[in-house]
Amino acid sequence: MKNAIPKNDKKRRKQMTEEIAKIEADLNKKHEEDLSQLKSTPDTKVEEVVNGVETMKMEAGGEEEEEEEEEGTQPRLTKAQKRRDKKAAQEKERESRIAEAEVLNLQGVRHQEGLKLAQKLATKKLQIKEISSDGHCMYRAIEDQLAQRSKPGLIMGMKELRSRTAEYIRSHADDFLPFLTNSNTGEMYTTDEFEKYCSDVEHTAAWGGQLELRALTQVLHLPMEVIQADSPPIKIGEEFDSEPITLIYMRHAYGLGEHYNSVEQLKDPANAEDS
Repeated sequence: MKNAIPKNDKKRRKQMTEEIAKIEADLNKKHEEDLSQLKSTPDTKVEEVVNGVETMKMEAGGEEEEEEEEEGTQPRLTKAQKRRDKKAAQEKERESRIAEAEVLNLQGVRHQEGLKLAQKLATKKLQIKEISSDGHCMYRAIEDQLAQRSKPGLIMGMKELRSRTAEYIRSHADDFLPFLTNSNTGEMYTTDEFEKYCSDVEHTAAWGGQLELRALTQVLHLPMEVIQADSPPIKIGEEFDSEPITLIYMRHAYGLGEHYNSVEQLKDPANAEDS
């Protein structure tokens, strides 16, 4: 506006300067009123200042609205909308991976292992009884088997089973030491290493295996049968003439791999639904 007036026309330039000053004053006043109104409105923020003019974005219920664009221009996505789009794409990809995993699981080793075990147990009129996977699974499975027998003197909890196992291994070191070697050196356990092994059996959640099962057959004077999906059953303590404790050994039950379960009488599906 100033440039449109000749420099030698001082009167018109003065009038124009005064008019511009008035326009700026009115505009500043309007900005102050708008800003005051925005500050008094909930969930409203002044996001940024561009060339001295505040650009406001409204928030409704925590969601940012898209910026208004000038007419005739391509709308630009806000950062919030880009984040939402990215999150939606990630969620879609995650659901796709889950669906693929479910299909693979039906053909996977864990599913196949479960089917084979179920078939083997069905011939004995048995089914798997799930035991929690906490490092004590072998002892908890034996605890469950003993509880099912309901015979006085044979009811033992997990902690007592661990303690009795460690006690037996300690007192029969010559029978167990040849099977215990240091994984780093390949040498047979030293006295200190053997004692630590026994202490772990008694006081920690160290997994149990065939050595502990062998010790427990002697402690309980009961034979044990360990059923596996792809191998013949392992029988321990056959010198004892009693109904064996039956355990299920699974290689692919959980992410950690090996796991022991107990068994129970096969239930009639109709009765199972009623119960």
